[in-house]
Amino acid sequence: MRKVCVVGIGHTVFGNLHHLDLVDLMGHASLNALEDAGVLAERREIVDQVFVANMGAGRVNIQSAIASALVSRIGLESCMAEAVENGPASGASAVKLGVMAIKSGMADAVLVTGGEMMNAVTRWISTDFVASMLHHEAEYAYGMTLPSLAALFTRLYMQRYGVTERDLALIAVKSHENAAKNPYAHLKTPCTLEAICESDGADHANPIIADPLRLYGICPVSDGAASLLLCAEDSPKMRHFTKPPVTISGIASATDTHCVHLRADPLILDAVRLAAERAYTMAGLTPRDISFAELHDAFVILELAIAEEAGFFERGTAHLALRRDETRVNGRLPINTSGGLKAKGHPLGATGVSQIYELVKQLRGQAEPERRVRDPKHGMAVNFGGFGNNVVVTICSR
Repeated sequence: MRKVCVVGIGHTVFGNLHHLDLVDLMGHASLNALEDAGVLAERREIVDQVFVANMGAGRVNIQSAIASALVSRIGLESCMAEAVENGPASGASAVKLGVMAIKSGMADAVLVTGGEMMNAVTRWISTDFVASMLHHEAEYAYGMTLPSLAALFTRLYMQRYGVTERDLALIAVKSHENAAKNPYAHLKTPCTLEAICESDGADHANPIIADPLRLYGICPVSDGAASLLLCAEDSPKMRHFTKPPVTISGIASATDTHCVHLRADPLILDAVRLAAERAYTMAGLTPRDISFAELHDAFVILELAIAEEAGFFERGTAHLALRRDETRVNGRLPINTSGGLKAKGHPLGATGVSQIYELVKQLRGQAEPERRVRDPKHGMAVNFGGFGNNVVVTICSR
C-alpha cells in the first residue's frame, strides 16, 4: 500500500482568541503548513483534498460549511473539501481520512486542518456544548458533564491503584514545564508542586472543580488551529516539498460502549487499547519501539490511564514511572512534551492535528532545545473522543 508522509506542518497559538474569526484562524494554520512544505501561492493546485476537523462551529460560532469557507479563504477552490466531526477526536479522525484518501489513490496530496473557537461563548454554554457528546438519555439528561465523569473515573482509579493527589499534581507540574517552552501553548507559566499541593481554604491556589479533580487537573478552554499537509511517498508531487518527510506508519481507531456506566469495568478503556493494537500492527511496531508520546490528558488522570492501555506500563503502575521521572523530556519515555492538553490547550477540533504536529516537530529535530526528545524514531499520539467512546491512535516515524 502507498506510504503517507507529513510534508508540511502549521500551528497557531492556543489560548483565548475569541476576538478572531474561526476560518481566518484555520486559514493561518493552513497557509503556515503550505509554506512549511515549500508550496508557493502559484502551486496551490498541488492540494487535491481538504479535510477540516471541527466539533462546534455550527452551534458555538453559528457557522457551518467551514470546509468550503476555508478552501475559498486560502485560494484552494476546485479541490475536494469536507468537514469531519468526531467530538474531541475530530482532528485525528480527519487525519485518518486523509491517509485513507491517499492510500485509496483518490488523492495524492491532502491538507488536514483542525480548528475550534470555544471562547466565543460563555463557560456555561461551552460546558454544555461539550457535555452534549455524552449519552443523551442516561448521562446528559441527568446533568453529567465531562469533568464529572472524569472525577468519578479519577476517584475510582485512585482507590484501586493507590494514586495520590500529589501524583496528579506531578503531572500538572511536568506539563506546565513543557508548555512554558512551547511558543504555541495556552498556559506558559510553570507551576510548582508546593503551590498547588500545600495551600488550602477558600483561596486555595488549586481549588476543587469536581472532587477529586482540582483546577490544575483539568485542561483550559482553548481556541486555536493546527494543520498538516500529507502526500503519497510515491507521488511526483513529493519533489516540490522542501522539508524532510515524516511517515505516518500507523493510524487506527476503535469505539467503546457509549454509555460509560454500562461498561464492564469503567477503568478499562478498551477503545484506547484496541486502537493502539491496530496502529502497532499497521506500523509493524510494539510499545517498546515508541520513543515519546502525546496523550489526550484533558484530565490529568488520563495521561496515566492511556499510557497503560497503550502498552507502555502495566495497568495501575504508570504513576510509579511518573514518580521516577521516566515520562519527563529527558526520561525513558517522554509524554506530552508539548505541554499536552493540560497546558498546551485543548481546542477540540484542533487537538488531534496538533498532537501529530508535535510528533513531526520532534521527529524532525525542530522542537525547542529545552523540550527536545533525544534521537526519537517513532512517536505516538492518542486522540480521545467522548470519555473513551471513540479513540484514534497515530504513529509517526522518522
